[in-house]
Amino acid sequence: MSPRYRNGSNSAGTVIAIVADVMAVILGLWILMYLLDANRGNDLVQFIHNLASWLAGWSRDLFTFDEQWARVVAGYGLAAVVYLFVGHAVANRMHRH
Repeated sequence: MSPRYRNGSNSAGTVIAIVADVMAVILGLWILMYLLDANRGNDLVQFIHNLASWLAGWSRDLFTFDEQWARVVAGYGLAAVVYLFVGHAVANRMHRH
């Protein structure tokens, strides 16, 4: 394989890893904002919450703990871990080829 091809796949793998990291940071930021009882009337808090809700739509109400904070941490945290794991697995796979 030519070095040019390898550099392209490395760049694509790096982009995938960065996107996965950004998605996990957004989810982690919402968890932190929720636990610290951030002002939901603030535009930044609303933006992060909306984005995190969209990213974690598939896992948001997956668990039915009695405490709301545990549901938020488990649901959004699971999404963050899955995005990190899958994103970095795909990036590493692309780096190998």
